[in-house]
Amino acid sequence: MTVKAFDRRSARARRHKRVRVALAGTADRPRLAVFRSLHHIYAQVIDDESGRTLAAASTVDLKAKSNDLASAQKVGQAIAKKAKDAGVSAVVFDRGGFLYHGRVKALADAAREAGLEF
Repeated sequence: MTVKAFDRRSARARRHKRVRVALAGTADRPRLAVFRSLHHIYAQVIDDESGRTLAAASTVDLKAKSNDLASAQKVGQAIAKKAKDAGVSAVVFDRGGFLYHGRVKALADAAREAGLEF
């Protein structure tokens, strides 16, 4: 009997796939998708019906020197501003299989405070 090692990436992919079965962005309420890597955090507002990205923000765009809670909050504020400029006020939040904790939570809270509804 062989024992498989735990693969963090595939476990996150399974969680994300499970969540995405019930979660989709429409023209009325696009999806706010979050991706967190070791060095950066990315957020996109996506209309899944047309397959278009309406707004995007990341620590790469903001040229953040660190990848901490403050940087995640700046990304949350930036994505909320870009979404409002694109005419989006309400979204559904897609945590991308990551825990709603730490940088993901900071981004979501900052986006809510900046005026996005979810």
